[in-house]
Amino acid sequence: MKTYAAKESEIKRRWYLVDAQGQILGRMACRIADVLRGKHKPCYTPNVDAGDFIIVVNAEKVTVTGKKAQQKVYQSYSGYPGGLKETKYADMLERHPERIIRLAVRRMIPKNKLGRKVLKKLKVYRGSEHPHEAQKPEVLSIT
Repeated sequence: MKTYAAKESEIKRRWYLVDAQGQILGRMACRIADVLRGKHKPCYTPNVDAGDFIIVVNAEKVTVTGKKAQQKVYQSYSGYPGGLKETKYADMLERHPERIIRLAVRRMIPKNKLGRKVLKKLKVYRGSEHPHEAQKPEVLSIT
């Protein structure tokens, strides 16, 4: 019996819509990462981008559990002495809620060329409006 390996030309890509309102950040990001990579399909191949497109709306209404809303801190380092920047979750949610979801998903996919390619299929928007109506996205339930 031969092992099936998917090819880029054989893969049918679909568009999914995720409403982040009331969703828990980590659980939602985990499910989104799986769909972006294509792990929900029977033709999943680890070295091929078999995933689908994801549109996330209402990014500012995502929730976190416990005391993370007050205690969680995002760090970025420029590489220079004294170049460590820290941003609290509450400030990030107020200014750039799209980055919170993008970072959570990015940290759940591989850190290589394929991971960077997969992340380009994630579209995150602050409000309930998005410019991808022409693709006719299906609603993806996160439970």
